[in-house]
Amino acid sequence: MPEGMDPLGARSQFVDIQTLPTWQQQLKENGECIPQDLSDSLISQQSFPSPFPFRPDINRKIILFNGDVALLNCTAITNTSNELLNDKNPVSERIHQLAGPELKDELLKLKGCRTGEAKLTKGFNLAARFIIHTVGPKYKAKYRTAAESSLYSCYRNILQIATEQSMASIGFSVVNTAKRGYPLEDATHIAFRTVRRFLEKHGSSIEAVVFSVSDTEKAVYMKFLPLYYPRSEEEERLCLPLVPADIGNADGEPVVPERQIRIAEKPGSLEADSEDDNLESDLGQVGNHAFARMEGDVDKQRKLILQGHMSEVTMQKQHQRNYNRWLCRARAEDLSDIAALKALYQTGVDMCGRTVMVAVGRNIPVTVIDVEKALLYFIHVMDHIAVKEYVMVYFHTLTGEHNHLDAEFLKNLHDTVDAKFKKNLKAFYFVHPTFRAKVSTWFFTTFSVSGMKDKVRYLDNLEQLFNCVRPDQIDIPPFVMDYDARVNGRSQSSGL
Repeated sequence: MPEGMDPLGARSQFVDIQTLPTWQQQLKENGECIPQDLSDSLISQQSFPSPFPFRPDINRKIILFNGDVALLNCTAITNTSNELLNDKNPVSERIHQLAGPELKDELLKLKGCRTGEAKLTKGFNLAARFIIHTVGPKYKAKYRTAAESSLYSCYRNILQIATEQSMASIGFSVVNTAKRGYPLEDATHIAFRTVRRFLEKHGSSIEAVVFSVSDTEKAVYMKFLPLYYPRSEEEERLCLPLVPADIGNADGEPVVPERQIRIAEKPGSLEADSEDDNLESDLGQVGNHAFARMEGDVDKQRKLILQGHMSEVTMQKQHQRNYNRWLCRARAEDLSDIAALKALYQTGVDMCGRTVMVAVGRNIPVTVIDVEKALLYFIHVMDHIAVKEYVMVYFHTLTGEHNHLDAEFLKNLHDTVDAKFKKNLKAFYFVHPTFRAKVSTWFFTTFSVSGMKDKVRYLDNLEQLFNCVRPDQIDIPPFVMDYDARVNGRSQSSGL
């Protein structure tokens, strides 16, 4: 704000965020704030890495400010309001008071804002150049899942606007107002993990994120900040047992997981059916994979059950522990190199409204890929998809020998993933199969993994696929469309 527009010196009340200590700096100022009653035995049981590892580069962007968000000189601050953008909560009223009457006029032009959305206006007389307005959900325990998703959307959409507008700093008010009844602790978990995941993936242009809180909210924020933004490896280690089991998906978005992981016959999913001509070529090599060692000798466990040395319940618990370890690792590790292959991704829905997952065989460079990271990525992507009914579309188009996963690897994968993967897989569409692929898949689904054979559907062309999934609901690689047009004599745009 130019000095000429502020003759009475009112600007002195505004807070320069550069004078505020970052979260990383607060470790030295406040000392250790982690509960000290965590026993060594409890900590030692956590053998998997934290899903929120120590990241000083992110911590230096985080600021906890006990004060009025309207006073911050961030590029933008957030205003929490109602659907008509005329709420009378203390945060909103203070922003309007300092911004001036022009803000009210500007909000009338927006014609409201739906729950979970975010809209942008100028900051007018504030130190902040912009205000991002959002509408938090009304909380009812009966509709908790919907409320969680809406609150996530509030934070995510605010951050998205900040990135699109190249904003250097953003000041967050507490979106979940007491007026709307959202439990403060539950809401804080969602806020912290959403911001953390966004900064990990898209936060390069954001220099500062300020959480503005009152005295009441500060205690909760101080309690949970170390869980999502540990300031040292020691703090990370101490906080790991306190991290909630439910941390959302890769973006922090709430999912509805099955709380009790059960063992059953687990699906081959992507890799089980993408295996092709090379079914029997590399048997015996998979035992060297780390995931095979972690899972243990499944056949030996089954023999022990038959001999009466290991109960079915014990085996279920062992499997649950193993799968949980993999899921925690999948959430914590950098899998961007695997994601870049575009070998597995989500598109739209099929004719029955079920989620469609796409697997592209030609994009799996088996000879050079880190198979352990590939497994982590598969679990990372599929864990929240498989909680509901879904279908898999596998493009076998133009796969070569270097794209074929060996049978033992697939069998171990089948024995590693959770029961829900198979339970909720309703169809596996195998597009452009070769004769040898059909034979190999028949043997594999008949003798290695039960329950899969009846779900496999072989489709020779895209027209057959479009009878199951509309063209606008699936992202098909260009080389697949080119191949189909060439082999089946259709134009590339046929059905699209």
